[in-house]
Amino acid sequence: MKSKLALVLIVTAGCLSAQDYDILIRNGKIVDGTGDPSFHGDLAIRGGKIVALGKLPHKTATRTIDAAGLVIAPGFIDMHNHSDDTVLVDGDAMSMITQGVTSMILGEGNSQAPTKRFPRFRDYWAALAKGGVSTNIGSYIASGSVFESAHGMKSGPATPAEMEDMRRMIREGMEDGALGVSTCLMCLPGFWISTDELVEMAKVAGEYGGIYSSHTRDEGPTVFKAISEAIEIGRRANVPVDLLHLKIAYEGLWGQMPELIGVIQNARNQGVDVQAHVYPYTAGQNNLRSIIPPWAQEGGTEEMFKRLRNISLRDRLVRDIENGIDGWYDHYTAVGKDWSRMQPVSFSNAAYKKYDGKRMDVIIADMKKPPLEALFLILLDNNGSVPTVYFHHSENDMRFAMQTPWVSFGSDGMALRTDGPLSQGFPHPRSYGTYPRILGRYVREEKVITLEEAVRKATSHNAAKVRIFDRGLLRPGMWADVTVFNPDTIIDKATYDNPHQYSVGVEYVIVNGKLVIDGGKHTGARPGKVLYGPGLRD
Repeated sequence: MKSKLALVLIVTAGCLSAQDYDILIRNGKIVDGTGDPSFHGDLAIRGGKIVALGKLPHKTATRTIDAAGLVIAPGFIDMHNHSDDTVLVDGDAMSMITQGVTSMILGEGNSQAPTKRFPRFRDYWAALAKGGVSTNIGSYIASGSVFESAHGMKSGPATPAEMEDMRRMIREGMEDGALGVSTCLMCLPGFWISTDELVEMAKVAGEYGGIYSSHTRDEGPTVFKAISEAIEIGRRANVPVDLLHLKIAYEGLWGQMPELIGVIQNARNQGVDVQAHVYPYTAGQNNLRSIIPPWAQEGGTEEMFKRLRNISLRDRLVRDIENGIDGWYDHYTAVGKDWSRMQPVSFSNAAYKKYDGKRMDVIIADMKKPPLEALFLILLDNNGSVPTVYFHHSENDMRFAMQTPWVSFGSDGMALRTDGPLSQGFPHPRSYGTYPRILGRYVREEKVITLEEAVRKATSHNAAKVRIFDRGLLRPGMWADVTVFNPDTIIDKATYDNPHQYSVGVEYVIVNGKLVIDGGKHTGARPGKVLYGPGLRD
């Protein structure tokens, strides 16, 4: 009896080991990430890697997926993502993985390191590994975090000692695997960092093969000057530049995207490696606090509160908000001083929760106060921070940028979910819908770009920007990050008034060879890895 049982076990083990692959995806339309024409075939995965591509008849696998009528593409690499904190709350990354996103690039303006919580990036990587994440994660080291750590939350140039401290932190970040240096120069403390200081930061990143990723100083009246500054930094530091969410967020300059693209193209023609990315919406998200001039925010929240309460400063505050300050992007004037084009996401004060998702004109009317007085009170009552969606750029400009070959895609969103602590408020719908919106609206319905070009801009284009060369393409030997979607049904569902809705049409998502989305459902798997930059030191 024992010998018969042993024989059964041996035969069973032999059958299992005889499988050719772990996963075999058959009969799909393969869009490989290069931008080349699609073709029909099969894709095989073993040991976390893609091992075969093409027609694979008579092959077997532990799991076979019939992709007839579906597109097989590389997993989407979200070039601009704010899930730095949310993936620590919930590693499932639901609103992103359900879009087909398999990698997220974090760290704009402020990064998880260097901070009191995570002095080094290796500390943040360890926290991610402890909880697990469904997507891969890479990050820049943010100039704002470095500047604040060395210089404090104040204006004025860094001292030579502070500058050397910043160089040290960037070296440590790059050696821990950061992808480069990022900025948010219209935010604080980024507004206070000079061009020369940014050049010095970017030079250090360049020593390790990193890039300079910039949310520029202005997307409004001086957007051309702001883009030129980013180009100058790339030229002087001799590093590649990626311009975050390229846009003209100022009604007075709408229609000038072709000229702005021309400025960047001229720099490219002169040998500066500068590129950009966009998201497929005409609104952005910042904070009501961004309407307060930088001088009034210096020293942090409590100092700002003192100035908002100081009646003697009221005229100066009103004048600067109404007229702007040279070099400062004023969100109030950017939307034409139209309070109806501002939609607060959520309020921390329970007394204001009734205003979640309401437009500012409605809130101001209900408060029965002059608009700027209402603004100051709202900030004072809500810890100085109210995330807000601003409707500030044009569809035609966005489409023109989208069609430019060296402009890729990034969501500027974050991983949320429709239940639990990450389901609160009225966040920008890009967190749930960016990539299905591109593929459904701008590829299938409006034919602004081709399917192959859209996939390239979401995959290999972004991988090459941050020098990650083992993802972003469907090729044997590459990590098996794969998205399988229905090209006839994929679309976003999230709206500004009802943002917590998952997109539809993504049927399967594989990360490092593991199924995370299976038949449209999350499997609970968290196989994501850290995407280390080229400067990583053991």
